[in-house]
Amino acid sequence: MDVEILHGDLTRIEADAIVNAADTSLRMGGGVAGAIRRAGGREIEDEAVSKGPLRVGEAVATTAGRLNAKYVIHAAAMSWETHRMATEESIRNSLRNSLAIADELKCKTIGIPAVGCGIAGFPLEEGKAIIINEIKRFRAKNLEKALLILYK
Repeated sequence: MDVEILHGDLTRIEADAIVNAADTSLRMGGGVAGAIRRAGGREIEDEAVSKGPLRVGEAVATTAGRLNAKYVIHAAAMSWETHRMATEESIRNSLRNSLAIADELKCKTIGIPAVGCGIAGFPLEEGKAIIINEIKRFRAKNLEKALLILYK
């Protein structure tokens, strides 16, 4: 799968799916999640919450509201309940699960933020390397391109 690194706003890209850097509650208050809710609509959060809570490392898909995507895949890289920050393992697992869901949904393109590197506190450069490595290791049947979107 091809990987492209871009600087910009995840909510403005066109992709079949975008990944939400979520916590286990799937509430979309701040950071990437809040930006997705503001741009895409409250219905994204309502649907996500109805499918949760998740365990750290899990992911779930919802519709994308008003975004230029078909799906939002919520990747739980941190725990809301325990205030546990993201780890290498939680980033790997939540991203791997997100890619698998997108592939199963027959998505060709996916936009991915720096999962675990904002509010969740993981160092950006290390997190970026983990994300790129997981994308390259993933054996997609349908996914062709991953866009790693770093907030400008």
